[in-house]
Amino acid sequence: MSTEPLVKEIGRAFPDRPFTIELWDGSRLPSTNGAGPTFRARSQEALAYAVAAPGQLGLGRAYVSGEIEVDDMDAVIALLNDWEPPSLGAATKARLIAAALRAVGLHRPPPPPKAELHLRGRKHTNERDREAVRHHYDVGNEFFSLFLDSSMTYSCAIFSRGARTLEEAQETKLELVCRKLDLRPGQRVLDVGCGWGSFVMHAASRHGVEAVGITLSEPQAELARERVAEAGLSDRVEIRVQDYRELTGENFDAVASIGMVEHVGEAQIERYAEQLASMLRPGGRLLNHGIARLRHGSVEGGAFSERFVFPDGETIQVSRVILALERAGFIAQHVEEFGSDYAETLRHWIRNLDENIERAEQLAGPERLRVWRLYLRAARNGFEIDFTSVYQVLCRLGDA
Repeated sequence: MSTEPLVKEIGRAFPDRPFTIELWDGSRLPSTNGAGPTFRARSQEALAYAVAAPGQLGLGRAYVSGEIEVDDMDAVIALLNDWEPPSLGAATKARLIAAALRAVGLHRPPPPPKAELHLRGRKHTNERDREAVRHHYDVGNEFFSLFLDSSMTYSCAIFSRGARTLEEAQETKLELVCRKLDLRPGQRVLDVGCGWGSFVMHAASRHGVEAVGITLSEPQAELARERVAEAGLSDRVEIRVQDYRELTGENFDAVASIGMVEHVGEAQIERYAEQLASMLRPGGRLLNHGIARLRHGSVEGGAFSERFVFPDGETIQVSRVILALERAGFIAQHVEEFGSDYAETLRHWIRNLDENIERAEQLAGPERLRVWRLYLRAARNGFEIDFTSVYQVLCRLGDA
């Protein structure tokens, strides 16, 4: 079927548009300013996705499946930042949908991409959190190694204190956490969300502590244990596959939670704080390092992130995190912001992934690779426009 009526309706709805649209039959709607990205719909499937799930989810499905291609991902993100589309009335929306349906014809909605995860049941149960975390992290250890530094640290590096390379910046971050926690030889330390073990290995080898790291990802734990053994630290470092809510009857001198609080959720933040408090001896220290949303309102990530990137992820405002920690008996001692550092970290990760793009596609497949290339850039953009930031909150547990 002809797409010309659809092209005309889009042109009427968006008379000023800093982007170009190309459809599978060769029809084209050019940018009105001669610039901006080009969106290319490869087939009728692209429209079918958008009609079946209007908005971010439908467009996300079309992009992840490869039915919509963009020539410049950074230009798309800049467009989302700067362009204010006109408000569309009900009649205009109806004409657009009708034109899209005519262009698609009698077409069964395509199935969601395999990279999509639709969680069901009550949010933030132990089992649902396991499923959500594994969806993000179990893409494969080698995949992450393509863009992370040699320490396999998947959290904000710190460049603002003189580091020049990603490795130096991650070393700076790990050492800063150890110094803030005032780690001493013989102390017992917990790392909540330990990833591939970079912090527990650093703390044990540089500061002489005994460390326990917990993760919900079995592949992460397997590689972390291998790395611990290779470093000769098996007598001082233990890696477990365990939920933070399952820790009982243990005491630690210090707790580090680095890039994990984003998985906790608003509904569980009080329990999270209480659980960490219960693990610490009186006077013990907690370093909570996490991404926070700077704008108030919804803390959920949106349809694309929810289905493809971080299911159930919530970037809680730092004020809310501190409130929960204080209610649990913590005394906040120091708060430090590293938003520009995370933006720079993501620039390094993006460059590394793009330089290894062929191997990344072999490992993750084209759908997951599209998700990750967009996700890393969108995350960087969030820090650049002050939508999100990252904070280290240092606390000590009161004696009361």
